[in-house]
Amino acid sequence: MRLLTRRMHTTTTTPVRSDGKDAENAPTLPFVHMWTGLDGKSRLDESVMRGFGLQSVGGGADPQWMRPFPGEVAAVLFAVLPVDWVGDWHPSPHPQWVIPLRGRWFLQTQDGSRVEMGPGDIHFGQDTETDEIDGEHGHLSGTVGDEPCWQMLIQFASSPGAPTSHPFG
Repeated sequence: MRLLTRRMHTTTTTPVRSDGKDAENAPTLPFVHMWTGLDGKSRLDESVMRGFGLQSVGGGADPQWMRPFPGEVAAVLFAVLPVDWVGDWHPSPHPQWVIPLRGRWFLQTQDGSRVEMGPGDIHFGQDTETDEIDGEHGHLSGTVGDEPCWQMLIQFASSPGAPTSHPFG
């Protein structure tokens, strides 16, 4: 494994600045974004989703913060990554949200970034069109620790966000 030039923290270390009660102060949702830069390399950025508005889910429920998300969902999957599992270098099969439910996992990208994530962290993978550089294509991923990593994946038919560092700002 090559030397990492940058190490990211998980998104859950960022405190939520809104308690959700002030209609003028909408919450934001931090997430890890993996995408392909203009140089053809996969990269990781800490990003944030904005655009939440108050609305009821119906049935007389009080309004809650909701943010509609664009795109055609192609599949919703549940995955279990075994202990010591490593997914060799590969691009994301589709643009997708990956939400760890139990356990921990890591992502490492061609730009040298690495992040470890667990329950409470979310990730949007958008590195579907990376170039092969020095034998690496896409990203490396695997489990961390001594338990499997349970995940929920929401895959899209095409990317609902621009290929930039902050696609849902």
